[in-house]
Amino acid sequence: MLFLVSLVTFILMRIIPGDVVSILYQDSSLTLQQIADVRHQLGMDQPAYVQYFEWIGGILRLDAGVSLWTKRPVFQEIAFRLPVTLELAFLAFVGQLLIAIPVGVLAATNQDKPQDQVARLLAIVTAAMPDFWIATMALVTLVSVFGWIPPIGGVTPFLEDPLYNLQQFVLPALILSLTGAASLTRYMRNQLLEVIRQDYIRTAFAKGLARQRVWYGHALRNAMIPVVTNAGSQLGYLLGGTVIIENIFSLPGIGQLTLTAIQHRDIPQLEINVLFIAVVFVTVNLLVDLSYAWLDPRIRFS
Repeated sequence: MLFLVSLVTFILMRIIPGDVVSILYQDSSLTLQQIADVRHQLGMDQPAYVQYFEWIGGILRLDAGVSLWTKRPVFQEIAFRLPVTLELAFLAFVGQLLIAIPVGVLAATNQDKPQDQVARLLAIVTAAMPDFWIATMALVTLVSVFGWIPPIGGVTPFLEDPLYNLQQFVLPALILSLTGAASLTRYMRNQLLEVIRQDYIRTAFAKGLARQRVWYGHALRNAMIPVVTNAGSQLGYLLGGTVIIENIFSLPGIGQLTLTAIQHRDIPQLEINVLFIAVVFVTVNLLVDLSYAWLDPRIRFS
């Protein structure tokens, strides 16, 4: 998977028109020969297959080159931006679970009642609203109604000033969690209703077990397996897809770095960012698969 991602990314980066050299020197007085010399120094005049294998070799040596825009090593750029994206993704992921699981359980345990109708309506409406629209409306409302806007710009480490750090991250994390929470809520409700119809659940009720114990002690745990799968996919998206939210709130994370690389045709940085996102998805999916055995002991013995 990672090999295919690297190959497709490499090819696409060379199909799109323009490059960083043209952008960097478009307003300069360099001659065509001088620009050609710059491309030669960057190895951009070599055959594509040579560039690809040199790039892969550099990744294996943890030396994937230097950003053509910032002039710093690409891995160093990712390491510098990664804590911001990790914190944002972690808070958004926790927010998803704190919203989706209780609301989904509430909807399932009150099937077709007003609580269920309201929960499903909110899930549909929230899933239909793009993150950037919610973020824009939230900022406009906070400024126009309350005269307050969350701190925007450089990020203060959590250990240095926890309160100020949370002021910077809570709102974007909450907005980022809403769409995922809407999806997880529907998964949670539907899966719990499916599990509750199984024979072993009817047997538990027939034995006289309390309703709360059957719902939360037996049905909920078995219903969590597909929910965990979906949540894992959402976590991979959060780690790699925070481009818009990070830019709206000026958070210097991987998403903002990726957008900057796109704008400036910074091919080395963009290639590594895309490959990093792919690694995140593959790793998260592996951890999700491993979590099945903890959730369902039958998997461990099969």
